[in-house]
Amino acid sequence: MPGGQKGCGGKMNAIQVISLTLLSALAVNAQVIMPGRCPKPAVQENFDTARYLGKWYDIQRLPHAFQKGECCTATYSLKSPGVVGVFNNEVLADGTINSITGSATAKDPLEPAKLQVSFFENAPPAPYWVLSTDYDTYSLVYSCTDLGVMHVDFAWIMSREPSLPEETLEELHSTLSSIGVRVDKLLTTNQDAAYCSALNL
Repeated sequence: MPGGQKGCGGKMNAIQVISLTLLSALAVNAQVIMPGRCPKPAVQENFDTARYLGKWYDIQRLPHAFQKGECCTATYSLKSPGVVGVFNNEVLADGTINSITGSATAKDPLEPAKLQVSFFENAPPAPYWVLSTDYDTYSLVYSCTDLGVMHVDFAWIMSREPSLPEETLEELHSTLSSIGVRVDKLLTTNQDAAYCSALNL
């Protein structure tokens, strides 16, 4: 029916406008938008939450709107059985310290490396998938937001120390590339001891 077709066309136009508006906002924040739906990569086998707790330094990450500083660290602690406390710290360009706290839980106990992280009470949780870690040196974390015909990639390479060997970075880049992540878009976080000294005061 012509009336039905017109209504359907109007609905599609509205969806297209909303999608374009959202994509424009994401592009302004330099987030990495890729075609298709989110990939479903393999995660760390037999993930041990207890061994993962403690402090991690952000070494490289894909750009996103909610992390703009340097000297970024993430500290994980056990809040209660099955609930991990999250404390993120960074130094902003003006020298002030920006911190946020949240919590992480595994949606499925059989897949403990697929965590859901929440920072705001009424906001939906975001995926936090540990693709690979040796617990003592490095961690590779992936997250993704579906936008229908496109998706936004998020990735973090983290270390127990403020730096990682180049060969380790290359191995982790290879893992990310294998699932279609643009490793050329990774930003390197400044973890210089002098620059980051404000976090140690």
